[in-house]
Amino acid sequence: MLPSDDVLVAGLRSGDEATFTSVLDTWSASMLRLARGFVSTDASAEEVVQDTWLAVIRGVHGFQGASSLRTWVYRILVNTAKKRGVKEKRTIPWTSVEPDGGPTVDPSRFRGADDEYPGHWREFPEPWVLDGEFRAVVGRALDELPERQRAVVALRDVEGHTSEEVCAMLEISPANQRVLLHRGRALVRTRLEAYFATGGAA
Repeated sequence: MLPSDDVLVAGLRSGDEATFTSVLDTWSASMLRLARGFVSTDASAEEVVQDTWLAVIRGVHGFQGASSLRTWVYRILVNTAKKRGVKEKRTIPWTSVEPDGGPTVDPSRFRGADDEYPGHWREFPEPWVLDGEFRAVVGRALDELPERQRAVVALRDVEGHTSEEVCAMLEISPANQRVLLHRGRALVRTRLEAYFATGGAA
């Protein structure tokens, strides 16, 4: 567990190496995974993270505490990654319209209005085991998502951030965050169900 933001900010501003090392070790892995969703290679994502930390060190004296330190750092990361992605000519603009053709999940998968539990799933999903192969399937499913969906699902379901944190990091509305999360989860669920239906054959 990291100390409070006040302690971290004071340490970073004073150039305390132990403080910088602690936040670097705690956040860099998740930052790298998030950055990878915006750029074309692992090496490029690593450079984004490095550039982000440089920007944090240079800008921490201007940090005003309007958000948490982690949210501030991740916002820098997202902006840095988006700029690099544009240069690589593979980034989808954040203003692009999400596809909205029909329901994200087949309505027949849910119980009807006259059922004892209307709107609930007809069948429970198969139990999931987080082994290496399974994580690879999840990773491939995330790679298929549009940029905004991938970022939201990764932050919420992989990194464990709250909806409020994700909205602040990505600068999106709560309603938009919910829609992106729902659509992204629906696609990932579809890929996982296909994986289990074939007995785990990737």
